Amino acid sequence: MNTEFQKIDQAKFRFVNESERLHDKKFDDKPVGYFKDAWIRFRKSRASVVAAVIILAIVLFSFIAPICIKGHDQTFMVTTYAKKPPRITLLRDLGKKTGYSNRSFSARSLMKALSTGVGALDYAGNEQISFEAAMGSDYMPILEITGESKSVGADKSEVTTYMADIETYLEVGFIYKSIEQKELSNILAWEKEHGKHILYPLVENNEYCLDATDANYWYKSDAKGNPLTYNAKGTKLIKVKEYNPAFVLLDNYKRDADGNPIYYEFTGGGSVDTAQYKIRVLYINYYEYQYGEEPNYFMGTDAQGRDLMLRLAGGIKLSLLIAVAVSVINFILGALYGSTEGYYGGTVDLIMERISDILYDMPFIVVAALFQIHLAKKVGPIPSLLFAYITTGWIGTASRVRTQFYRFKNQEYVMAARTLGAKDRRIIWKHIFPNSLGTIITSAALVIPATINSESMLSYLGIVKLGSAQHTSLGTLLSDAASIWTNYPHLMFFPALTLSLLMICFNLFGNGLRDAFNPALRGVE
Repeated sequence: MNTEFQKIDQAKFRFVNESERLHDKKFDDKPVGYFKDAWIRFRKSRASVVAAVIILAIVLFSFIAPICIKGHDQTFMVTTYAKKPPRITLLRDLGKKTGYSNRSFSARSLMKALSTGVGALDYAGNEQISFEAAMGSDYMPILEITGESKSVGADKSEVTTYMADIETYLEVGFIYKSIEQKELSNILAWEKEHGKHILYPLVENNEYCLDATDANYWYKSDAKGNPLTYNAKGTKLIKVKEYNPAFVLLDNYKRDADGNPIYYEFTGGGSVDTAQYKIRVLYINYYEYQYGEEPNYFMGTDAQGRDLMLRLAGGIKLSLLIAVAVSVINFILGALYGSTEGYYGGTVDLIMERISDILYDMPFIVVAALFQIHLAKKVGPIPSLLFAYITTGWIGTASRVRTQFYRFKNQEYVMAARTLGAKDRRIIWKHIFPNSLGTIITSAALVIPATINSESMLSYLGIVKLGSAQHTSLGTLLSDAASIWTNYPHLMFFPALTLSLLMICFNLFGNGLRDAFNPALRGVE
């Protein structure tokens, strides 16, 4: 074996000056904390960041919406405007359609809808206003006749069906009310101040009035609701079956001896203050008189006539409050329970696991139902629902923590800490628990959408009743809309959209937290 070393020429070596940089990259020697490093990794997940922004936007909406809508809260209810679609007065002022739906009308029903706009313009009861002349007025519910079709009826006659956009808030038209003398005086003063009419002529209850309780039958009609008009000689009333834009309705107003319309009549009362009067009001103006503004519902109204946007904001807050409370409590209980059985193992783990198994085998829906039947009467539906979640909800977190502790408790750094005399409490919370934090936080974050979903299911099925005038939940809103959403899709659309966004975004957000708090990914680009 040749042990000689070849001598290398010194000229082939190059000496590096001390001032010369050996690397182009400048390294930052400042330490990066655990949470700062987690935040840096979380920002790299665009889906998680977008999900967090959407969740924040939904939460802000639940708090800002009640502040922006002045004059009423989620308990505010106007049954006359129940189940109405969204109506935004700003869009109406800009000439856009709002608060409307597209429907099919027979000739008779179309003329009845048009009569509301005609009657609102004929305040004095002596004008000859045709359907065509009333179109486009501020009180005309028919916004546009979009089409018509012809078919053959049961009696072999030709039947015309019309498609039209109708403003559902104006469709209410006129209603009868009984008021006291003082309110009558206030209405008259409001009319004078604002230049708008609330009181309209009363209608005679005679053979020309189809329904004495329906204030919109102000015109003469037959027993089937067909409008009546005079024949060419002006000697006989005949019914009108076909829609004609130039047609003028004949009013059926109550009149005094001089032929003037009667706008209110005394119905009883012993004094000036208690005197009762029957009036016929144009409801859109009466609403403004009562509440100081026109109907303005950004998401429409629910089945009871409450503002759906405020109800949705309240439902989001309640659902999130329950979900976050359940998540925090189960996180604490599960971390304590799982870390204890995972760290000590042996007999301690065996006993605690059997307790978990017994509780885990209890069906949650049965537990929730029993709590609602027996406990809700004493503490209320919300606390009893929380108790039901806490009874078994922490088991999943405890199982994950236990698994993580079994994974890390025999690692070298744990054995080193134990050798140096570290106490069990320090080893658990300073050495093992931080390494398990990513999985635990992810599970805690995913508890929130799971809780919202299960609460919605329980409310939807009627097992838990969280709906009242003061509060509601997303599941209750969905339950209320379940049987009528095909006719009023906005009642289902907004709660379902919100619930779907919360489910998707919380899951993406939880995935981002899992990667951010995973110690194995520290420093990974």
